[in-house]
Amino acid sequence: MKPLFSLALLALFAWQSAHAQDAAVPQPAPVEDVQPAVLEPFVATYEAYNKGDLAGNATMQVVHNGGAQWRVDLGIKGNRGFAGILGLNIQQSTVFDDIDGQFRPLTQSTIRKGLFMGKKINGVYDWNAHSARWQGSIKDERSKPVALRDGDMSGLLINLAVIRDARPGARLQYRFVDGGRVRDHIYQVADDTETIKVGELSYNAMRVSRVNGGNDETIFWVVNGVPTPVRMLQREDGRDGIDLRLIEYQGIQ
Repeated sequence: MKPLFSLALLALFAWQSAHAQDAAVPQPAPVEDVQPAVLEPFVATYEAYNKGDLAGNATMQVVHNGGAQWRVDLGIKGNRGFAGILGLNIQQSTVFDDIDGQFRPLTQSTIRKGLFMGKKINGVYDWNAHSARWQGSIKDERSKPVALRDGDMSGLLINLAVIRDARPGARLQYRFVDGGRVRDHIYQVADDTETIKVGELSYNAMRVSRVNGGNDETIFWVVNGVPTPVRMLQREDGRDGIDLRLIEYQGIQ
């Protein structure tokens, strides 16, 4: 399964008041004025499109469990047509520590539900042993222990890290360790912001594209001051696939 921005992601994904009407589009902040994003609890709602058609909705939230521990969740719920196309609905979650602005995963879970199928995968990141392992509905080769390196993240945490790190012209590199798989994720932030319209709102957004995904392309649009991507798009062979567009977001206590 792809990391759904991983849906992320998509990741969803990570991701106050930079909203503006078309007549008053905010000007992009100079690079030197872009401040590191501070992790705060929020919940965001997206419309989910598939190949250009409205197909369901998605919710992403970040919750503070207390102390250094947090949780990020991404749920995608399709209408009947969407569920039929993908064969499932998806709920992903990662519990993690925020240590001086760095995200360290502790546990990860993925639940997929469909009319004739249901799968659940759970993973544990053991930082004392520097080893991670997944169990559940997973292939044998992906249930073997994975050696951890400092800085490794789940797909959902990479979504949050992109929000944290995006700067015009920056090149971002992360090591994805999720579901028994290990991959390098490299993203390029466009030099200039672009105006992107989502619903009735317009934003000056940084376009962040994964550049080492082969035929699979993941694009985030990130706005300074907004804790979650305003749009997340997954493309295959140059064609739009899953597309999450922000409807609203709000901070939570």
